[in-house]
Amino acid sequence: MKQTFELTVNGERRQVDAEAESTLLHVLREGLGLKGSRFGCGLGLCGACVVLVDGRPAPSCDIPLWSAVGKAVTTVEGLADGDVLHPVQQAFLDEQAAQCGYCVSGILVSAAALLAEHPHPDESTVTAALDRHLCRCGAQRRIVRAVVRAGQAAEPADRSSHTEPADRREPGSPGPAKPPADRPTGERGAGRR
Repeated sequence: MKQTFELTVNGERRQVDAEAESTLLHVLREGLGLKGSRFGCGLGLCGACVVLVDGRPAPSCDIPLWSAVGKAVTTVEGLADGDVLHPVQQAFLDEQAAQCGYCVSGILVSAAALLAEHPHPDESTVTAALDRHLCRCGAQRRIVRAVVRAGQAAEPADRSSHTEPADRREPGSPGPAKPPADRPTGERGAGRR
């Protein structure tokens, strides 16, 4: 039997009519139209559906709707500040870290949580934090580099703040990464990993 639930998603209060045992993932995608979180295994093991629940990464496919009431839920859509990307989102673009992109939303959410807790992670810290995320494309090295890069780009005063748009960067600060000379721009993910 459907009931009306009030959720706080990406900083906004939203109402949704659903059954109490519906998964949070189903409600986010079908009830609220937030398609960034993806269904993967349905068992909470692959990481494709990860969202933040009260700031902690959690598999939304394994969370009953009723248990999310009264908690702050953040999806990949909620990481950006308007048109300004979260540092980890920008770093993924700069490093060309995504290939097919299916797993990336969950990885971005987990990486944002990691950076909020450990602003300057090294590669081993990133690898451990993202260990439960499955990526079949072979982009893992670029993913780790992107998260480390995001930590390096964070503002000293607030490491979890959002990056400045490219046109407002300080003079001399690095811009987006250029593809290697041996790989044409049009070949995303081809060759080197």
